[in-house]
Amino acid sequence: MNLRHFVLASLALLALVVYLFVSAPPPLAGKALAGPAIPVERLFTLVEAENDAVRALWTQDIVGAGKAAGLKFDEHWRDADVEAGPLPALFLRATAVYLEKDPARLSLFLGSDFPINPANRFQGPQMEKFHLIKETQAPQFFFAADTGLYTAMYPDTAVASPCVSCHNEHPDSPKKDWKLHEVMGATTWSYPEASVSTEELLRIVAALRRGFQEAYTAYVKKAEGFARRPEIGSKWPKDCYCLPSVPTFMAEVERRTSTDTLKALFAAVSPPIPAGGIASTQAGVSAP
Repeated sequence: MNLRHFVLASLALLALVVYLFVSAPPPLAGKALAGPAIPVERLFTLVEAENDAVRALWTQDIVGAGKAAGLKFDEHWRDADVEAGPLPALFLRATAVYLEKDPARLSLFLGSDFPINPANRFQGPQMEKFHLIKETQAPQFFFAADTGLYTAMYPDTAVASPCVSCHNEHPDSPKKDWKLHEVMGATTWSYPEASVSTEELLRIVAALRRGFQEAYTAYVKKAEGFARRPEIGSKWPKDCYCLPSVPTFMAEVERRTSTDTLKALFAAVSPPIPAGGIASTQAGVSAP
């Protein structure tokens, strides 16, 4: 591809990104979506990178800094009499709930072998894959025959001290000796197809970002009713007893993710992954 063609292709992809992230309506039922077939591994890699950036932002800049400023975070944050925000795992859960309602068909789950909530304990093949993750620190891609879904599991590591202290001090935690940088669980993504089109991929990433926004909006609305209401605007908890507004928070999400995501989008539409990826063998399990 010569320079002129590359620039034109780049501009076309960028225009599609902007359209789908900002103003695109949901796809029409039964309408064929344009674009080359992209292995689902690449979709998983892209959404996991977005999630990693937002989880780090939430854990360090909202929860960690927020606790130091006097804000509270609690597993029962949605209860009417609790003036607190969601812990990192619950922020991810709120995002996952939004995805469950979206037609994007992407599923998100955070599990562990020692979860505080027993419902988040891995079972069967996922537990086997999680043990491999703990041994190798590497993600696992496979076709889950029990669910009929293509699946990716990524190590969820304790990146900040609040992750460790919260689990070690929780009365229901089955493990009390977590350490910083230890693999505490696995972020698990599922999708029903072995590949996606370019347009589908972009719609899915847009849905994920809307999920982040919905999760944060729910917290801000709750905080607006606190007896000690934090200042909500352009400042962050590191500055004062305050929270960024929804537009401020999402602007930071986009700043931290957009460059890498755009690079990943270009990589996704390049030649497909060699044989042996999730669309062919799924770690020894043949796709249907």
